[in-house]
Amino acid sequence: MTKCILLCYKRVMFKLNKKRKIILKVLVVQKYVKSLWNKIVACCIGYKSIKYRKLSHHHSSSSSTTTNTTATPLPSKRAIPDYGLTAPCCCDHIKEGSLEDLVSLKICLLGDNQIGKTSFLTKYVGKETGEESCSSKGLNQMDKSLFVKGARITYTIWEVQGDVSASTQIPTACKDSVAILFMFDLTSRRTLKSVISWYQQARQWNQTAIPVMIGTKFDDFVQLPLDVQWTIANQARAYAKALNATLFFSSAKYNINVNKIFKFITAKLFNLPWAMERNLTIGEPIIDY
Repeated sequence: MTKCILLCYKRVMFKLNKKRKIILKVLVVQKYVKSLWNKIVACCIGYKSIKYRKLSHHHSSSSSTTTNTTATPLPSKRAIPDYGLTAPCCCDHIKEGSLEDLVSLKICLLGDNQIGKTSFLTKYVGKETGEESCSSKGLNQMDKSLFVKGARITYTIWEVQGDVSASTQIPTACKDSVAILFMFDLTSRRTLKSVISWYQQARQWNQTAIPVMIGTKFDDFVQLPLDVQWTIANQARAYAKALNATLFFSSAKYNINVNKIFKFITAKLFNLPWAMERNLTIGEPIIDY
């Protein structure tokens, strides 16, 4: 009877050990596949380490003169919680105004059509200061002025329309830009995959601009099943890592992370201290760096 019990015990332990070994092998394979995927993405975009230039208050960049018309602002929407992501920042004293000490900086927005680039830009710029160029040229241009440590900063923001004419407008938009925003629709994985192509084209004309990856329409994204959100979020994080870019999930409709993105860019350009919280919680607006 004792021998029978011992035999059964050994069989059970053998099966448990075998199961543990299988689980360990699966975990190792998963880790290897994830690492391999990151390397493949990095090779596809031709990633290499990039050094960014930091700007002084007296740096300025030129921008093309265009015929401007006043942009139509987005209608105001009911506010929703910001998930506690408001971070203290020395940029909090930034206000609109005018000073003789003017610094003009150029920022470029890239991404497919119908992903919310114009809505995002209009939400940040606002009604009074937004100016948009003729859309027939394939480029929209808006300006935003603010104060940073006593200096007046003007961001001239160039949005490239994501149609067939985009390839001819990328050089104009990317040259001399201090930051390039690569945007995609969080509810469309096709637009996420397109980020690689936009990155490759942009880096042909600008190797020093700060790369920022932005997922738009977060308010629609949170309505998707959690497993779908998890898959898209992890793929977006892998792409951002390969691009050496900071990743933000945003919503122009509810003003989620819109201002925070430009505060991040300002702090990065002028070497200002800012305690930006990393947030990787599925179901909340991701910030990863």
